Amino acid sequence: MTYTGHARAILWLGLPLIGGHLAQFAIGLTDTVMLGWYGVAELAAITLAASYFFVFFILGAGFALAVMPMVAAAAASQDQIAVRRITRMGLWLSLGYAVLALPAMIWAGPILRVLGQGDEVSTLAAQYLRVAGWGLIPALLVMVLKSYLAALERTQVVLWITLVAAATNALANYALIFGHWGAPELGIIGAAIASVLSQAVSLAAVIAYAALALPAHSLFRRLWRPDWEMFGRVFRLGLPIGLTTLSEVSLFSASALMMGWLGTVPLAAHGIVVSISSGTFMVHLGLGNVATIRAGNAFGRGDRAHLARGGVVVTALSLGFAVLTILAFLLFPVPLLSLYMEDANPERQAIIGIGVGLLAIAALFQLVDSAQAMALGLLRGVQDTRVPLLIAVLSYWAVGIPSSYLLGFVFGLGGVGIWLGLVVGLACAGLLLMRRFWGSALARVGAAEQTV
Repeated sequence: MTYTGHARAILWLGLPLIGGHLAQFAIGLTDTVMLGWYGVAELAAITLAASYFFVFFILGAGFALAVMPMVAAAAASQDQIAVRRITRMGLWLSLGYAVLALPAMIWAGPILRVLGQGDEVSTLAAQYLRVAGWGLIPALLVMVLKSYLAALERTQVVLWITLVAAATNALANYALIFGHWGAPELGIIGAAIASVLSQAVSLAAVIAYAALALPAHSLFRRLWRPDWEMFGRVFRLGLPIGLTTLSEVSLFSASALMMGWLGTVPLAAHGIVVSISSGTFMVHLGLGNVATIRAGNAFGRGDRAHLARGGVVVTALSLGFAVLTILAFLLFPVPLLSLYMEDANPERQAIIGIGVGLLAIAALFQLVDSAQAMALGLLRGVQDTRVPLLIAVLSYWAVGIPSSYLLGFVFGLGGVGIWLGLVVGLACAGLLLMRRFWGSALARVGAAEQTV
């Protein structure tokens, strides 16, 4: 396949996935924007609560992310039984993890206070998590089934299901946060209820589609029966993926905690800029999923040339979008930040003043963030997860978090220094992960091809 052919195939498969990620992002964005309108304390609390929830979610999501390359490779070799076995055990692992993580959601308040957060913000965040934490169960199950469908290149339905969930969340938020349409005014608890509702709607829709559109796989027939051999395979691939992603997420979660030490207004500004950056990252995440699927197919066939060309094209597309993002962050910071606050908000100018500086730093890490996202996607496609985990731990925990603390507090740069530390950690990860894929991982596929 030519480079142009790869670009067409990547965009055909990737645009619905990007749209699905953006729709999923819109769920969190709706919470942030509407609670930003509701109050500054609620905005700071949802920033903290969302970071806390996401840490647990993303660790458990490793099993769902493992389903994607494994199903893609099995589908490429026409092994339909393996497709079913992989997906079922992904559901088992995700459900078990979610149940184990629930206590940390229900009793989040004391944990947040131990981490140095203020009483008001901790109390509000804990109220949110006591309700929203139950959504961890449907959210992880949905992710497994979406990974299954995406690996089979049924990305359109993934998009539509996520759009329905986003619409459900927006309507429920509007009613329950502010008390519209006869509903009670519940503030941050209303946002939590809306999130759980949208996740339940997603789960019902994706189960219905999988059962009706793909009956040959019989995913839910005798779902209770264990398959320990496949359980172990999904676990061994998924745990390093979850820990790798957790390493990156913990970098941003640690930055949120550090911003909380600076005060409510800096934390609110941080939350807005993280939200904006997360929105643009959804494009890279969608392309990274495409990289995983297509690399998984090539890996299943032992096709090194196809893998290499696809890697070049998906990386180029991601970097091109990163350049556009940099221009937007540098040229239009105030309009972007203003989307999250009403003009009458008394803290508006202070938040924007901090946010403009943070958004400029966020522009710096767009290129390196896109590079590490593409490298991880490609490495997962060839089922290389253990060394990337070590690279992630080194880059984010040993380099990124200490850099944020040193620049922010020891050198007195405050929020800007904390964000510069993010750039350092992401740059380290991007460089080492790209070297891993284009070196040993690609060579390993080539060796397997020669053996065949």
